[in-house]
Amino acid sequence: MKTAITPTRAENYPDWYQSVVKAAELAETSPVRGCMVIKPWGFALWELIQQALDGMIKATGHQNVSMPTLIPMDFLAKEAEHVEGFAKETMVMTHYRLIDNGKGGLKPDPTSELEEPYILRPTSETMFGYMYAKWIQSYRDLPLKLNQWGSVFRWEMRTRLFLRTAEFLWQEGHTAHATQAEAVAETVLMHNVYRDLLENYLAMAVIPGTKTPDELFPGALTTYTLEAMMQDKKALQASTSHFLGQNFAKAANIEFLDQDGERKLVWTTSWGASTRMVGGLIMAHSDDNGLVLPPRVAPAQVIILPIYRSDEDKLRVLAAVEELQDQLQKQTAFGVAVRVKVDDRELRGGEKSWQAIKQGVPLRVELGPKDLDKHQICLTRRDAQPKDKQFVSQADFIAQVGELLETMQAGLFEKSKQNLAANTQTVTSLDEFKAFFKADGGFAQAYWCEDAINHPLLDQLKVTPRCIPEAGQPNEVGECIFTGKPTKVQVVFARAY
Repeated sequence: MKTAITPTRAENYPDWYQSVVKAAELAETSPVRGCMVIKPWGFALWELIQQALDGMIKATGHQNVSMPTLIPMDFLAKEAEHVEGFAKETMVMTHYRLIDNGKGGLKPDPTSELEEPYILRPTSETMFGYMYAKWIQSYRDLPLKLNQWGSVFRWEMRTRLFLRTAEFLWQEGHTAHATQAEAVAETVLMHNVYRDLLENYLAMAVIPGTKTPDELFPGALTTYTLEAMMQDKKALQASTSHFLGQNFAKAANIEFLDQDGERKLVWTTSWGASTRMVGGLIMAHSDDNGLVLPPRVAPAQVIILPIYRSDEDKLRVLAAVEELQDQLQKQTAFGVAVRVKVDDRELRGGEKSWQAIKQGVPLRVELGPKDLDKHQICLTRRDAQPKDKQFVSQADFIAQVGELLETMQAGLFEKSKQNLAANTQTVTSLDEFKAFFKADGGFAQAYWCEDAINHPLLDQLKVTPRCIPEAGQPNEVGECIFTGKPTKVQVVFARAY
């Protein structure tokens, strides 16, 4: 069967992914190594995700701020685990002026070398810590719960649009609390906010859990994670939420005077999600004809394609299209107005239809003179085959469009859950573990103990521990499949992006 995307998923999944991004006009590579240009359709998708998450963040009592992109190098050095975790991917600014290099180009002016270099933020715990030390003096200043939206920079050797780029868009929240219990509760709260976003907006099934000690965020005591399975059975870390204890409070000297007049260190958290979610959405739902979008975050949920041949028909059809668009926009799906786009460009109908398919628009509506005579529309769902058209009365479609979009959203989530369940397996021995990943792979859950950290087999199979899942932990003691030692902990393993 002919498909719009080549190669197909079965032929070459990584190249298929890149082809979907290109065909959907989401993004393309930029002249800056490892960076991307997000195009209008891709940015509209990101904006809808951002708006949803921003609303959730504010609803849980956080406020937005903006911190500098440049961070003094000595800030990063204050927290030992933090600097060790980010040192290899940190970009550094060393000069502030350019001069002619004598060869028709430019070079840094040697006289403008900075006494102290700046780093382009890979994350902002240290900058927030510095400001929190100024802003927090008393228990009355707590909790302090702030978030920022912006770019961060991490040098990547192997880049892939949305999934791993040298600069990417994200949000990062940072909070300070008077007690450990409050900080842990905050970390779990945001962990659940991300789960809500991923499951109910992006229709992605996830395994919630905590990271093993070797996979913790640098400087964190506990990292909560949401691990999603892509269609090639690899894992994607979709978001993380970190309980930082008092590590960063000590490094930045963030103290407060408690109700008893005693000076104490605060307890802090940080949590973030990025444009990597867009990459996950693409790989979780799309097919060999292009992007498939969950209707809740689709920039256009319905696209209307006018069909006509004569000028007389054109006037009649376009007037009807305008009326249909107006009626559809008065309907709601997911509690907001349905988003409707009209493609009235002077292009062949097939060309416009295939563009809508490749861009993942959930519902395509064709409307021509014959349809007007019969008071109907020609409807195609993106979660069906391109030629699976059905004729529906205009009145019924208008009345049912919201319900239809919500049904499609639920269907994508159910499909994602089935993919996760079908490709997750409990393994009870090292031989079974090897066989699982030498075959098709997926998510393997097995008994594990901390003595198994950095076991050579994991590197050999290119497998990593993804999380200690919150649900399904056994009550009985078992044997770590790597060491044979007794343990009550099971871990999910997978190859990952």
